[in-house]
Amino acid sequence: MPDPAGPAPAPTRQSLPRKAQIREENTVAILAAAEEVFAEMGFRGASTAAIAERAGVPKANLHYYFRTKNQLYARVLESIITEWFEAADRFGISDDPVEAIDHYVRAKMELSRTRPAASKVFANEIIHGAPQLMVYLRTTLRNWAATRAADIERWVAQGRIDPVDPYHLLFMIWAVTQHYADFSCQIQAVLDRDRLP
Repeated sequence: MPDPAGPAPAPTRQSLPRKAQIREENTVAILAAAEEVFAEMGFRGASTAAIAERAGVPKANLHYYFRTKNQLYARVLESIITEWFEAADRFGISDDPVEAIDHYVRAKMELSRTRPAASKVFANEIIHGAPQLMVYLRTTLRNWAATRAADIERWVAQGRIDPVDPYHLLFMIWAVTQHYADFSCQIQAVLDRDRLP
């Protein structure tokens, strides 16, 4: 039998997008703040209270989106890794070694310039023995590096680049590009600058 009062009103189209927009804005603010706090304090030194304060949201709101500090930290690491993999997309697209390597180095340098805290979070994780990332390092990253190494070995075999150990080339690219973010205070002191360009 139908309800005499009629069905409950459906949510309006305007209310859903606004709620989704607020959720997206809060998530972005929390992740950005978390990246900065984890970069400055490390995982152990960071607190959800400090992250919430930096994000400009109540601590309860932070825990609505991310139940634990571990969950938030994992999400920050995931966003860093995703962006770094996207920076290497030319390796899978271009067969020109100069274009592929040049694009990768430039993209990684740009990420170090625009998102230095991300590099510091990742470096801290590695320095502390990669407790959150060891499985990722031994699987996803290892497979990714093997694919890139095969590309580099093929280019060497074709005489398109000088002979080089492909893994050490990747390590050098990572070291050079991330150095500007991870050691920014050292570079600023040596160059006598308040910030890097």
